[in-house]
Amino acid sequence: MVFKLPLRQAQGFIEDLLVLLGKPHLQCPDYTLLSKRLSTLGLITPRFKNCEGISDDIVVIAIDSTGLKPFERGEWYQDKHKVDGKRTWMKAHFAVGINHIIEAAVMTGKDEMDDQVVGALCEQITADVGHVTADKMYDTNAVYQVLDSHSPNAEIVIPPKDNTFADNRHHSKRRSNLIECAAVGIMNWQKRRHYGRRNVSGTAMQRYKKIIGSKLHSRKPKNQSQQRLSIATKPFK
Repeated sequence: MVFKLPLRQAQGFIEDLLVLLGKPHLQCPDYTLLSKRLSTLGLITPRFKNCEGISDDIVVIAIDSTGLKPFERGEWYQDKHKVDGKRTWMKAHFAVGINHIIEAAVMTGKDEMDDQVVGALCEQITADVGHVTADKMYDTNAVYQVLDSHSPNAEIVIPPKDNTFADNRHHSKRRSNLIECAAVGIMNWQKRRHYGRRNVSGTAMQRYKKIIGSKLHSRKPKNQSQQRLSIATKPFK
């Protein structure tokens, strides 16, 4: 995946490496086997723990999403054969820790709203979080309720949407953010509440796309989900 090779080319690449390493008796699995086995990995969460115990050192979580291009004929086919087609993509949603490790990941279609997958991300996080930050697309009462239910002691730092005013209809933590933003201004509020910690999510997205690429090489949706989970992992110590 790092070299962005199709499975058939990856098989030849690995076999050449084995020859260079002086291990010609070893053989890379057939590329068709790799494709079939991908859907049976059964990965649910990307977190490969550094130890056997439950992670209890997650202090800060930043939530964000990015678009991924699925495998298809692409625009070149449409231009060549004069076929009309809509551009499509998948969305990868990540919860990233302050140590730049992806703690949770969910993949959805392009029509899924960002705030609708926060619950699925929280289900993958086993530790109590002290600080959660996201952009204003997540500024809804439903998101605040999900985050507060998962980590009651967490400080939720989400900038308010435009033309939103504090009243009793909002979640208490959301209402507190609205009041403070109105009192000190959005920039001062961001400094006070350490909103800059959200940068770790943007950095994780950029690192993901630079190393792995912005395309999903698998054709089947289940394989695409396993591909995304298999590369959004914690390293072993």
